[in-house]
Amino acid sequence: MINDKKFNEYDSINYFDISKEVISFWKKNKIFQKSIETRPKDKIYPFYEGPPSANGMPGIHHVMARTIKDIFCRYKTLKGYRVYRKGGWDTHGLPVELQVEKKLGITKDDIGSKISVEEYNNECKKAVMQFKTKWEELTESIGYWLDINDAYITFDNNYIESVWWSLKKLYDNNLLYKGYSIQPYSPAAGTGLSSHELNMPGAYKTIKDTSLTAQFKISKNEKTNKIFGGKECYFTDGTV
Repeated sequence: MINDKKFNEYDSINYFDISKEVISFWKKNKIFQKSIETRPKDKIYPFYEGPPSANGMPGIHHVMARTIKDIFCRYKTLKGYRVYRKGGWDTHGLPVELQVEKKLGITKDDIGSKISVEEYNNECKKAVMQFKTKWEELTESIGYWLDINDAYITFDNNYIESVWWSLKKLYDNNLLYKGYSIQPYSPAAGTGLSSHELNMPGAYKTIKDTSLTAQFKISKNEKTNKIFGGKECYFTDGTV
């Protein structure tokens, strides 16, 4: 029997509506799941997404980065690999801590006195998942295939222990070394700063400081006259 099903025809193109139709078709027919299940079990290409932080809204740069990731996964799928795409959530970092401290009106020094460490950690866990739903909506709307139902979370003990296990393995194989480097430091936060944190909004601000300058007059004599030609000269010391 000849299948005479035709492609949909459109009088005008509305890319948003078309994308909704495609995504609906994918969901209804479980195309993502089938792209995995129809590939050999012994030909696996594992993919763990470098996890985004759900404490902030996603932006266009996240769409661009995920598009690039998706290209590699789809290419491997077309080459016959069973591509497991595991999503994740990055749930640590200075931005999360500062967000919570600002909300609660505390500083690092207040942790352990005005608020317990456990209470502080719980507030951070709430804040870091604040925009999780928005991220999930973005993931679907851009057609990014990702398993977010079984996502890994970096504050989960199993994940933390896996990181320590990995470090132990590196240490056992003499792949860790001690080095020194100059790192930016935040006295207010009491911690070192990453390049990402240095570019956060509000990391820099223009300020005006009063500068005091002390002048020390050079005595005139035969030796100084030879150097300065008999002019009145001063040594200065600038102090903020």
